[in-house]
Amino acid sequence: MEPIKFEPLLKSTLWGGEKIIHFKHLQSEQQQVGESWEISGVKDNETIVSNGPHKGKSLNELVSKCGAQLVGKENYQRFGNEFPLLIKFIDAHQDLSIQVHPNDEVAHRQGKDRGKTEMWYVMASDKGAKLYSGLKKEITPEQYKKMVENDTICEALAQYEAREGDVFFLPAGRIHSIGTGCFLTEIQQTSDVTYRIYDYKRKDKNGNYRELHTKEAAESINYAVEKDYRTPYTPKKNEGVPLVECPFFTTAVYDLDEPMTLDYSELDSFIILIGLKGEGSITDSEGNTTTLKAGETVLIPATTQEVKVTGTIKFLETYV
Repeated sequence: MEPIKFEPLLKSTLWGGEKIIHFKHLQSEQQQVGESWEISGVKDNETIVSNGPHKGKSLNELVSKCGAQLVGKENYQRFGNEFPLLIKFIDAHQDLSIQVHPNDEVAHRQGKDRGKTEMWYVMASDKGAKLYSGLKKEITPEQYKKMVENDTICEALAQYEAREGDVFFLPAGRIHSIGTGCFLTEIQQTSDVTYRIYDYKRKDKNGNYRELHTKEAAESINYAVEKDYRTPYTPKKNEGVPLVECPFFTTAVYDLDEPMTLDYSELDSFIILIGLKGEGSITDSEGNTTTLKAGETVLIPATTQEVKVTGTIKFLETYV
């Protein structure tokens, strides 16, 4: 199987901006694009293969047809015909709501298929752009509810300037929000379960407040407080730098200006490469070659033994 690319699903939102169309070099008049779903197996939001012999098939059709060859034996046993990761670019022209996602256990109790753990890699954002990740002081569930009611919940949250290259791991249960001017890559479990905690008393285009999920969120929040919610790492050239390793995904960043071969012979998983900056090409162990550049996302099947990357390119690598 050769490397696979998909048609992105562009999502116009109330808070969306104009960075994604330019970043991905797309010819589109679509406005307020807040998200580009790069690789998605979410029901009714599945990305469609854009190249090769499987062109026109949805991601889940591809998983159903190719099974372990595409995703790996253990992943296929664990997830069946549902692809386990959702990859997005997000551009916030306005503040997103304060929100939280449940873990799998809580989600099952609430009648959902699964929870959501995710991570952010911050790209070139507007000067002064900020985001929220985690609690900065201890609060009780009762205090949480009162702070939502009296518009002070943000006072309990840790706020960070959105600096290019920053990484935030967001395990299920961690309160978070993307602020105005943030531009980032999001890697997450395949789940669209989001509980809106607070929305700044904003109204939609019809003059209605958006629904809050105070009760469900209260059941989902992890009230533990940490000193720093950024993920520390030391950037390096021409080698993989580990960022996040959890039961749902493992992610590293590469910043290359010389050829490098990535060895996947011992890995029983698909691999996703997400272009952040620059451009190059990737050639797999079967001799298939495709481009990898900023704004492109490529799915490498589990049967691939190695990939040679050439060019001046910065990208994320993630797998399960």
